[in-house]
Amino acid sequence: MATAAATSASEPEAESKAGPKADGEEDEVKAARTRRKVLSRAVAAATYKTVGPGWDQQEEGVSESDGDEYAMASSAESSPGEYEWEYDEEEEKNQLEIERLEEQLSINVYDYNCHVDLIRLLRLEGELTKVRMARQKMSEIFPLTEELWLEWLHDEISMAQDGLDREHVYDLFEKAVKDYICPNIWLEYGQYSVGGIGQKGGLEKVRSVFERALSSVGLHMTKGLALWEAYREFESAIVEAARLEKVHSLFRRQLAIPLYDMEATFAEYEEWSEDPVPESVIQNYNKALQQLEKYKPYEEALLQAEAPRLSEYQAYIDFEMKIGDPARVQLIFERALVENCLVPDLWIRYSQYLDRQLKVKDLVLSVHNRAVRNCPWTVALWSRYLLAMERHGVDHQVISDSSKELEELRAAFTRALEYLKQEVEERFNESGDPSCVIMQNWARIEARLCNNMQKARELWDSIMTRGNAKYANMWLEYYNLERAHGDTQHCRKALHRAVQCTSDYPEHVCEVLLTMERTEGSLEDWDTAVQKTETRLARVNEQRMKAAEKEAALVQQEEEKAEQRKRARAEKKALKKKKKTRGPEKRGADEDDEKEWGDDEEEQPSKRRRVENSIPAAGETQNIEVAAGPAGKCATVDVEPPSKQKEKAASLKRDMPKVLHDSSKDSITVFVSNLPYSMQEPDVKLRPLFEACGEVVQIRPIFSNRGDFRGYCYVEFKEEKSALQALEMDRKSVEGRPMFVSPCVDKSKNPDFKVFRYSTSLEKHKLFISGLPFSCTKEELEEICKAHGTVKDLRLVTNRAGKPKGLAYVEYENESQASQAVMKMDGMTIKENVIKVAISNPPQRKVPEKPETRKAPGGPMLLPQTYGARGKGRTQLSLLPRALQRPSAAAPQAENGPAAAPAVAASAATEAPKMSNADFAKLFLRK
Repeated sequence: MATAAATSASEPEAESKAGPKADGEEDEVKAARTRRKVLSRAVAAATYKTVGPGWDQQEEGVSESDGDEYAMASSAESSPGEYEWEYDEEEEKNQLEIERLEEQLSINVYDYNCHVDLIRLLRLEGELTKVRMARQKMSEIFPLTEELWLEWLHDEISMAQDGLDREHVYDLFEKAVKDYICPNIWLEYGQYSVGGIGQKGGLEKVRSVFERALSSVGLHMTKGLALWEAYREFESAIVEAARLEKVHSLFRRQLAIPLYDMEATFAEYEEWSEDPVPESVIQNYNKALQQLEKYKPYEEALLQAEAPRLSEYQAYIDFEMKIGDPARVQLIFERALVENCLVPDLWIRYSQYLDRQLKVKDLVLSVHNRAVRNCPWTVALWSRYLLAMERHGVDHQVISDSSKELEELRAAFTRALEYLKQEVEERFNESGDPSCVIMQNWARIEARLCNNMQKARELWDSIMTRGNAKYANMWLEYYNLERAHGDTQHCRKALHRAVQCTSDYPEHVCEVLLTMERTEGSLEDWDTAVQKTETRLARVNEQRMKAAEKEAALVQQEEEKAEQRKRARAEKKALKKKKKTRGPEKRGADEDDEKEWGDDEEEQPSKRRRVENSIPAAGETQNIEVAAGPAGKCATVDVEPPSKQKEKAASLKRDMPKVLHDSSKDSITVFVSNLPYSMQEPDVKLRPLFEACGEVVQIRPIFSNRGDFRGYCYVEFKEEKSALQALEMDRKSVEGRPMFVSPCVDKSKNPDFKVFRYSTSLEKHKLFISGLPFSCTKEELEEICKAHGTVKDLRLVTNRAGKPKGLAYVEYENESQASQAVMKMDGMTIKENVIKVAISNPPQRKVPEKPETRKAPGGPMLLPQTYGARGKGRTQLSLLPRALQRPSAAAPQAENGPAAAPAVAASAATEAPKMSNADFAKLFLRK
């Protein structure tokens, strides 16, 4: 199989170099390629059928997923003409996808998923040379997972034929065990090395691999047992005099380590050994059993939890660090990083432990290197890596940048400044870097590391022209750079410019200039500096005095305005007091006015009688002339008599069926709302929808007095479980609107009842997405979110009319998938909209304050204020005549304020005698 694969890979390569000369030759090449592919798959299928299901496909370089291809190959062998066109079409499609992925990687070489897809397609097409190069490129940029390494190793093992190929496989194994600590890869390494025992130094190679594997993962409580057993079986199979002692040593070493299934290993040792087990071995075995009981809770927590199990690993790490065994601490960190390789905090904690505790150069630098390969975006990891290299005396050439890398750094600075100018300043009219920190760092690197002061000065000139020349601290920063890496002449020039331009703290700059001239300048330089600083400070003091005078004038104006407002308020108060004192004098005049008004009103009953007599009899209509304006034009309007209007309204109310609700049936009834008002025959349309939940007894839609559907109804079921099942139909779309389904609860008895089915607290496994385009569908968003984990639920937020609001909630299986999705999706562009993604943490829902609980500050409970039908409005005036108004009795005064009203006041008011119409008429007419 390997030979056929190698042949099929080498022949197309040779043909591609020669190149077809005509269309006929090209067709022949395609036909030959198809025949070879069909033949190789048919051979593989025949091998599978001959050997049977016991054949280990993984060791032969064939994955289990290729079983369908083998069946297809066998059928293609019998009738190749039938499937030849299918293979051509599939191959052409794969080639186009390969070209697309290669082009995408040429643009962004850090696209991890693109690398994985390219390797999969190249492997499927049998492009062995290309898939080898693709894997090599990916391994240089990213650490590979256990699955990717095992797939690569199995392919290379299946093609290895001579000693050189075996050495190549050994090199791959060495790279694989450095990315992550994986017991399965070490086991494969040991088993593969056994196959080379016949070569020179083969026995020592096998033992070296197994010993390294035991030192790396031999303490693994659940997977370390397989390595110990494989090593023992190898030693038992060797016919040597010293093999017995070697096996004894392996048994004793294993029994001293807490591992799962230790009892079976001890029983095997007793059976294998001819002599009794030594007492020291039994003591170590019992001690390991006691340690195993301590570790079991943490191991069982890992077995029960779902990946990536970060919190369980954190607890396990804390436990191991308390015990303090460096080997076990290192192993548990490595186990945690296999599943949480993209968590920077975990790498920082691991590297910090190695820097402070172990301090082994190769181990520390290896972990730091792996950390920045897994999380290259974390600045803290890079800074720790540089400190570690400096701490362990790494050659400076390894740390410092080459000329090519320096140009890349300059290009990166340039791109950053252009981005700030184009994307921030021009778009938002704000400076993304007002203090020019990026340019300051660039100038510092040019001056300190590149000895290029000319470039540093150009950068500082640019910084000053961006509005920073008025700040003293910016000039002093530039001066300090010149002092450290420049010369005195440029320092003097910088300070003279600073004296002229600085406006916030010119005294500080002048003092620095005089200090420099006093220590390093000549007498002429000193005199010039003194003259310039005195002139500048005099001008600054003059400007400050003018500004102070202007500010004082503004303050005085504000004080005068405040005094005027104060006098106006005092005058207004005095006027109010004067009106109150004139109250008794005005009362007599008011009574006279009321009498006059009452005399005028004597004519009112006759007017009222005339109006009543003018109303026609029932059934008649009346033509009323209504004035249309000052022009005197009139419009005739037919008005029905009030009796007929009342009869018509009463008949409408009689025709409308009254919907009575039985509160005893709340448990089997649901309340459905937010239905379209235009829905015709709601009970007929909703019945098939709810009958899917169970037998429906009755649907009671609610109509207005006019007969219009009000958008809600009651649905009564026969069984309670049907009502509970109907609640799951909440937010289901009905005629373009989300239908709200909620339990039927009497709110008069349960005023605090609220139906809100979604959580209002922090949910680490759920994401909140905003900024979505309104045209984005649920299926489109789910397809995007699926790339980062398993989506359990997705909800697009809509308004009551069913229109999207550009918001969504996405629920993942666990916190890790949600955190990965936040990192990958935040800032993503969907249909020209940049979305924002965050962990769901909605604000607490506000509970409205109950009116009966409001109290006056320091006083008794206040009754709720009542307003009219129009609410609290400016035009809500009292229209009761003054003749009917009763002045409220003055409240009796206590020593320290108004006395409390007696408790019987309310009852006295309710016991007042009732008044007849005649009494009201007497009051009204003052008869």
